[in-house]
Amino acid sequence: MKKPLIIVESPTKARTIKKFLPPRYAVKASVGHVRDLPRSTLGVDIEHDFEPRYLTIKGKGEVIKDLKGALKTATDVYLATDPDREGEAIAWHLAELLKLPNPKRIELHEITKEAALAALRSPHHIDQNRVNAQQARRILDRIVGYKISPLLWSKIRGGLSAGRVQSVAVKLIVEREREIERFVPQEYWSITAFLSPHGDEAAMFPAELIKRDGEKIQVSNEAQSSQIVADLQGAPYVVDAVKRREARRNAPAPFTTSTLQQEASKRLKLRVRRTMQLAQALYEGVDLGAEGTQGLITYMRTDSTRISDSAKEAARNYIVANYGAEYHGGREHRVREGAQDAHEALRPTSIERTPEKLAKVLKRDELRLYALIWERFVASQMSPAVFDQTTVDITAQSARAPHRYGFRATGSVLKFAGFTKVYEDKEEENGKASGRARQRLPELTEQDRLMFHRLEPKQHFTEPPPRYTEASLVKALEDNGIGRPSTYSTIVETIQARQYVTQQERRFHPTEIGIAVNDLLAEHFPDVVDLEFTASMENDLDKVEEGHEDWVSLLRRFYGPFKLELDRAEQILPKVEFKDEPTDEICPKCGRPMVIKSGRFGRFISCTGYPECKTTRPLIIDTGVRCPLDGGIIAERKSRKGRVFYGCVNYPKCDFVLWDRPLPRSCPICGAILVERTKRGGATQVECSADRTHEIGPAAAAS
Repeated sequence: MKKPLIIVESPTKARTIKKFLPPRYAVKASVGHVRDLPRSTLGVDIEHDFEPRYLTIKGKGEVIKDLKGALKTATDVYLATDPDREGEAIAWHLAELLKLPNPKRIELHEITKEAALAALRSPHHIDQNRVNAQQARRILDRIVGYKISPLLWSKIRGGLSAGRVQSVAVKLIVEREREIERFVPQEYWSITAFLSPHGDEAAMFPAELIKRDGEKIQVSNEAQSSQIVADLQGAPYVVDAVKRREARRNAPAPFTTSTLQQEASKRLKLRVRRTMQLAQALYEGVDLGAEGTQGLITYMRTDSTRISDSAKEAARNYIVANYGAEYHGGREHRVREGAQDAHEALRPTSIERTPEKLAKVLKRDELRLYALIWERFVASQMSPAVFDQTTVDITAQSARAPHRYGFRATGSVLKFAGFTKVYEDKEEENGKASGRARQRLPELTEQDRLMFHRLEPKQHFTEPPPRYTEASLVKALEDNGIGRPSTYSTIVETIQARQYVTQQERRFHPTEIGIAVNDLLAEHFPDVVDLEFTASMENDLDKVEEGHEDWVSLLRRFYGPFKLELDRAEQILPKVEFKDEPTDEICPKCGRPMVIKSGRFGRFISCTGYPECKTTRPLIIDTGVRCPLDGGIIAERKSRKGRVFYGCVNYPKCDFVLWDRPLPRSCPICGAILVERTKRGGATQVECSADRTHEIGPAAAAS
């Protein structure tokens, strides 16, 4: 029996669609791309308008055979691959490979029965502009990688490769590391007065020193701090001014790809890749039992905060019914300048599917991510939060001191919860709260004399800029116009897979190899790692997709200057030498000294007699802690994905492992190893490795 054939790229999506569409439709999956450039050669004819040579991807024979068999009984063919450049390219390759005479393109921005039926009613042609944009990006990346990589092999080390966009991400990390190395801490002091209204010691509040004789004050050292404390001995503290105002905090916009990746990293501690895997699963469909299999969120690769009118109306009805009409705000969130705005913001396909209703259906991480998306979307349509904010200026001057000092206390009280009823602000990466101060100040009026309790001077030092996390790197890439929603995850994973950067305590550190590759590219291929140039290329690719730019002209503009840089680099590029670090170890086989070397997969210890003697072993970073199972050394190690962990050196005989840094002391309650856990914002806390509920007092933690 002949029936319409729908081809998607994902087997999961195929199963979901098949379950809710009428049986008259056949649904098959291409399992991703079916054709690509050859792996062993450039595959691009530079002399003839950069014509690409596509080959069927190895291992796709059975998939293609199955699709061709399905064509024999197909009345129509609908190509329902993802609604972006990659999806459009897959649709085009399928049409070319299967020789489809009249393919019908449909786009599913959400995997639901209603969306699928609506798409089938209004198919369109393959968007060749979008296909050309994907081809141009693929060819640009192939040219850069294929032409520069051999130089890296000959001048630095075999197996290295250069990526057009990934190299810019490495540059950001290397430059941040150098900022940190150059940073010179500056000392400064804060002075806090603890005060209260007379007769009400329970209402004590802090006020910060901000002025001296009406001018802003900066306290740079202990001598200045001590002088100020001396000046204030016996000084009366008097309220100079009280300012009250109503402050409003607007609801956040619904998620884009990058903001979801950032928030999932900060709130849920999910890596960017894991976030996208979970989002893909939620988008492609989950079996909800009686409700059938449904896609739970809209398409997860988007740079827009726009939402549909029907979604707005559904949100309004839900908010009014569950929280009251005063909680509905319906604010329009401005789409970021430069966004493609091809898809809606990331949101639940049905606001009625609350996280509570899905608690028994979704896996733990799926539920956590879905709840984050659901809460953010609902909050985006709610009213602003309203605070009563009070600022109190206080003056103090001792009769015998020459200066008049000004202190300030601020506080705010939540007056109307608004969107915070659903989505509360969390801490930022630097550990500072993103919301306004919540301390409540006592009732104060001008000229009130305050009771003085104590002065608290504190020494501080300015801190260097923080190293990038996955979240902050994605934000930096987006802020600089580097990459697009579909590429952020790939960029973050690629620079780690190539061993150009590693993660330590969730922050990126460049490796010796990464620094060498970055410096070589920056000197000899400045455009490849230039932020503005790479961002302009992204904009040009967008213009190709919009039909305002010819893809061949774009490639010609890039290749001319690039070829000149390439020819010059081949002539003058120096050989990069890595110095070995000496050790006090002697080779057990030949008796020659052992040294620390750097390799593709990190540092290791090797005999200086190489290649005659090939003795090597992993570099063991001893934590000073012994394994509780067999007494072996617990060493710092790295997983295949570059994550630091701590394990017994006698693995695989002993499989003891910790994810947190062990400390050379024991839990005072159970005797287990104590560990140092990194909390949100970078702060650390000592805890028992066996039981987090054990109270570790300051003495035990510091001993």
